[in-house]
Amino acid sequence: TEQISLKSRSSFNEFLLQRDLNKIKNILKKSGYYFSKVDVKKIVNSNNSVNIVYDVTMGEKASISEIRFIGDKKFKSSKLLTVIESEENKFKKTAYEALSYGKALADKMDVKVSGLVFNCSATDSLKKYGADKIITIDNPDFEKFSSKKYSHALAEVIKSENSSVVILSSSADSKFLGAHLSGIIDSSYVSNVVGIPESISPFVVKRTCFTNKAFSSTEMNDGLRIISVSSNSFGMIEKFNDSTVESFNVEKVDSNQKIIDIVKETGSITIADADIVVSAGRGLKGPENWEMIETLADTLGAATACSKPVSDMGWRPHSEHVGQTGKPVSSNLYIAIGISGAIQHLAGINSSKIKVVINNDPEAPFFKAADYGVVGDAFEVIPELIQKLKDRQ
Repeated sequence: TEQISLKSRSSFNEFLLQRDLNKIKNILKKSGYYFSKVDVKKIVNSNNSVNIVYDVTMGEKASISEIRFIGDKKFKSSKLLTVIESEENKFKKTAYEALSYGKALADKMDVKVSGLVFNCSATDSLKKYGADKIITIDNPDFEKFSSKKYSHALAEVIKSENSSVVILSSSADSKFLGAHLSGIIDSSYVSNVVGIPESISPFVVKRTCFTNKAFSSTEMNDGLRIISVSSNSFGMIEKFNDSTVESFNVEKVDSNQKIIDIVKETGSITIADADIVVSAGRGLKGPENWEMIETLADTLGAATACSKPVSDMGWRPHSEHVGQTGKPVSSNLYIAIGISGAIQHLAGINSSKIKVVINNDPEAPFFKAADYGVVGDAFEVIPELIQKLKDRQ
């Protein structure tokens, strides 16, 4: 018996087995051994690694009877885990997008994908997005988000599931969670990811940088990899899977973090979940003119937003302030009305797919970043736009 270590970079499948068989044959040939056949004898899972034992039928000049393949402990029998956010027993749009991304990546890596849910019973909708297993933690201690409590609970699930990749959304909670989890388990964490890894070995992800003005290809080293998927970058892709549901028990986690109050946004559609965002600035001249912005948003099924000066003057609540110093926007359509386009505002909305600008100043900086522009008085353009949209409904 001779032991040979061959590094494998992802989970086992027929292709990889055949590839490794060919490696063994080449090693035997170079070593001067004669053989007539090499077959898989058995596959043994042990201590989070996989041992493949190959049976070698040797020729007259050889004495080897068996070659043992020692698998890479980091990836053998591993799984992919997606954290699925919910609020008031409902899943967010970003949760479905994160699970869709997780399923696509799991298929590329040829591994299983599980979804982790905290205190949400409405798990049937997750089957549409490909989860092989749904893990639920039902514990009143996790009723309010705490990065410390959630990260320690997540670390226990990762250990139990032998997860090699964790997928998060790009919400504020997920960004806190990703950073905290990375710190306590010493793993790599990359945010603002916009696509499936270009390469699995090495593990290279594409992410936005420089306030969404450029892309970078980032290599993540061996070990657990934590990925935060940028909102609206991948989409919700239905791929039904009759998922199993398992409960996971976590002991109470002591935390020095305390949630004093939660102030929720008003309105039926939040900026984070909106496909369309209608935003306005000082060009509206006062809070009394915001009714037409709200009417346009209702007509389009959009969320309303505003520039920083508007929220600073108290015309609109700070929860609607978007931009680099406010909330980031990654909508399919962003309509900016009476906003000049300061660099801080542009940095926060730059990842929106289509940007439409309505402004009476043809020299407004926003026009340079816009996909479509209307030079005109908002008090004339918006009412006419609303009427045209209603006529089409």
